[in-house]
Amino acid sequence: METSRKRRRLTWDDAPVEQPQFENEEVDRVRKAQFSCQHVSPPKRDDDREGHYVYCVGENLTPRYKILSKMGEGTFGRVLECWDREKREHVAVKVIRSIRKYRDAAMIEIDVLQHLAKNNNGESHCVQIQNWFDYRNHICIVFEKLGPSLYDFLKRNKYCPFPVDLVREFGRQLLESVAYMHDLRLIHTDLKPENILLESSEYVKLPGRKNISDETNSRCLPKSSAIKLIDFGSTTFDNQSRSSIVSTRHYRAPEIILGLGWSYPCDIWSVGCILVELCLGKALFQTHENLEHMAMMERVLGPLPEHMIQRANQEADKYFRRSRLDWPGGAVSRESIRAVKKLDYLKKMISKNVQSSLNPLVELLHGLLQFDPLKRLTAKQALEHPFFKNPI
Repeated sequence: METSRKRRRLTWDDAPVEQPQFENEEVDRVRKAQFSCQHVSPPKRDDDREGHYVYCVGENLTPRYKILSKMGEGTFGRVLECWDREKREHVAVKVIRSIRKYRDAAMIEIDVLQHLAKNNNGESHCVQIQNWFDYRNHICIVFEKLGPSLYDFLKRNKYCPFPVDLVREFGRQLLESVAYMHDLRLIHTDLKPENILLESSEYVKLPGRKNISDETNSRCLPKSSAIKLIDFGSTTFDNQSRSSIVSTRHYRAPEIILGLGWSYPCDIWSVGCILVELCLGKALFQTHENLEHMAMMERVLGPLPEHMIQRANQEADKYFRRSRLDWPGGAVSRESIRAVKKLDYLKKMISKNVQSSLNPLVELLHGLLQFDPLKRLTAKQALEHPFFKNPI
């Protein structure tokens, strides 16, 4: 992982200073041209085939923002690092694809972000919207610039788990953010490590052990544990109509798979999956298919409650036989059966990487990963758990 580098700014990015009278008129003319180039718009171009905005580094995104680099890309569009000439600071600009459904989702996200900002008590741990505008049929949302996501950090760190003390700090902040949203009657519905960003890119490198190939496996840790939650494009107000399927697969709650409807507890299940991933270095349920997913859940947490199985919708009913999960009989492949067998009871998996605070942590995780959403801890209840109150 590389630390962010300071870029040399062009003269017209710097704050204007008083200049002496130019003796050379040609030099005067060139300098004035350099200063005025901040107002030049880039040439009109067609979007690419997927509706992404086509740009070049160094161009303007309106006269206010200068494009410095691409920070990321998703189904919604791209995130560009820009220089905000008005505030004299680096920002992240989310440039939405010029497709109707993504534009509509972006306007909903703006509504949610403004609602969050209006009620912000300073401890929401939610990314702050600074501005938004419509540029050449692309909704652009301007945010404070943050560091890498927890997923990116894990990936760059070769999926080395975080120490339990860091997991505790990340978990506390994430639950505070979820509690804040739930108080505002908002459900995020897409909590995952990719949507949790470190506030800073700074890290420290710890010495590692030499492996067989005589290479040293060094380990990195973030200098600061401060995080912020991002991506509210799938967030819904509690009273809104809802789609039947939400959440990224690995973090999807059982009630969603079973077609039982969902509400605030689906966010809590996702938090539980995230905390396990931070402890293990890899996703708990690495699957892309419903039956295998539920078999993994049972392998880690025990059998699904019979009352939930009996209420499963018609689509999910095919995964069961005589009120029991049809596994391994219904498995699509031997590879799928092996993937489930690789898992173990939750406590055994966590104990491989966590020594201190093991029992309180496992107890908390079981509370977050209750199959029955009515028995699952709320965010506020989880924050009162001994894992956060009495670290060992």
